[in-house]
Amino acid sequence: MAMLLSPQAERNWEEVCSVLEEVLEDQSHRQLFALEIGSGTGQHVIRFAQKMPFVTWQPSDIQEEARQSIKAYIDATNMTTVLPPVHLDASEPWEKWAGLTRGSCDVIIAINLLQYSSFKTAQVYAINGTITPQCNELLDEELRKVNPEWGLPDVDVLRQLAYGNGMRMERMLEMEDCYKSLIFRKI
Repeated sequence: MAMLLSPQAERNWEEVCSVLEEVLEDQSHRQLFALEIGSGTGQHVIRFAQKMPFVTWQPSDIQEEARQSIKAYIDATNMTTVLPPVHLDASEPWEKWAGLTRGSCDVIIAINLLQYSSFKTAQVYAINGTITPQCNELLDEELRKVNPEWGLPDVDVLRQLAYGNGMRMERMLEMEDCYKSLIFRKI
């Protein structure tokens, strides 16, 4: 099994991990269960597990090559808090998500996934219709060239979807390299 390497994951894991540690700090006294949707290479989930041993991680990906890479990272690091990766298609209803029941996850994380999802909206990753910074405009254009259904979703669309599923957007953090981290909590 080959461990895939994402330079982007190597660049941003610490910043993403820092946000997760802050969000989960008040829960670190108990064992949590986290689902990572679209785990990709497996680099993030392994780093998170190393930094947050109070979380049992369930990595997932739709691609077999990615799941093989995740397995290779687990084997190489002997991480006991990372479960074997499962096939998960986030476009499917929750009931088809690898046998996970509603309420079984304390944390659900998706990193660099939403822009590859079909949102039935012409909006892009914008706040009140304004795209910032310009690098997000360019990213959205490139994604739509590859697949017209892809693109950066509007924050308000995500907020409405979350509310319809019993969550509220707690905050949005500006991160390096034009990224934003959206934090949602159960209502």
